[in-house]
Amino acid sequence: MAKNQTVKFKNKPVIIGSYSIVGPKEGQGNFGPYFDYVMKSDSFGEKTYEKAERKMIQNAIIGAIEKAKIKPTDVDILLAGDLLNQIISSSYAARDFNFSYLGLFGACSTMAESLAVGASLVDGKLFDHVVCSTASHFSTAERQFRFPLELGNQRPPTAQWTVTGAGACVLAPKGRGPRITMATFGRVVDYGINDVNDMGAAMAPAAMDTLLCHFRDSNTTPDDYDLIVTGDLGKLGSEILIDLMEDQGIKLGLNYNDCGQMYYTREQATLSGGSGCGCSATVLNSFIMKKLRDGSYKKVLFAPTGALLSTTATQQGDTIPGVCHAVVIESGEV
Repeated sequence: MAKNQTVKFKNKPVIIGSYSIVGPKEGQGNFGPYFDYVMKSDSFGEKTYEKAERKMIQNAIIGAIEKAKIKPTDVDILLAGDLLNQIISSSYAARDFNFSYLGLFGACSTMAESLAVGASLVDGKLFDHVVCSTASHFSTAERQFRFPLELGNQRPPTAQWTVTGAGACVLAPKGRGPRITMATFGRVVDYGINDVNDMGAAMAPAAMDTLLCHFRDSNTTPDDYDLIVTGDLGKLGSEILIDLMEDQGIKLGLNYNDCGQMYYTREQATLSGGSGCGCSATVLNSFIMKKLRDGSYKKVLFAPTGALLSTTATQQGDTIPGVCHAVVIESGEV
């Protein structure tokens, strides 16, 4: 049942398995103990970083399927996307699996987008097992969107560090695990930011728009959730979001945080924090899932954001549109 932008799932699809894989820098951050696998190097044994990113997605998908205790032949469809042009990391990874594939692009909101679409497919009884996955890599994203690493360009204080990591999970109509009960499909919002080193400011308005729509459509308030978490606004972007929401009469309390802001330690010197598709994906499929499974969290609103830019658009002076999709995940029987 849909009300405006929010879908309430009647059958409440279950997340029966999840997996996260990250780079060595990410493993040294605040969520290090929760990740399933920490790579020894960013190259992951491959000749290029792009191939390493592809391999991360493959490993995350395999890991999620194994943890779901199903066989690859049980999977009906893979929903995946990433940051690289033509989502090549996901599409090339999908070559090695013998199930249907739907490529998605929501930039850093892709984990929530895949969950929302996947839950809709399972809730509608169209598929029994749907894999949702996404990834990002610091070295691939930097040379695509900004500068080659070899140049050693100085990064401004507003810049964020693209997380090297991949996350995946398996959705099913029944089983043990957290359940997806609602999804809010976001609109594209653009407040005129054109600085490619200030993604938090570009995406915060989209997060505000989706959260406002979600609370309105679902007749809930921030107090109804144990955790409200955005994806990769970072320190600056999450502060902007708090101010924007307060201007709309809604105060985000201590139950609000941002994956990018939490990801790295202060000593890791990542300026405004983490970002990238892998940022929220790895936090969700490690720390948040563990807390939902052990009952520490009963109800989570997961709302990662995406900056829908390309180098072509920014080089032509265009501003940066943002989007935010949100899913509600609840623990145990709901």
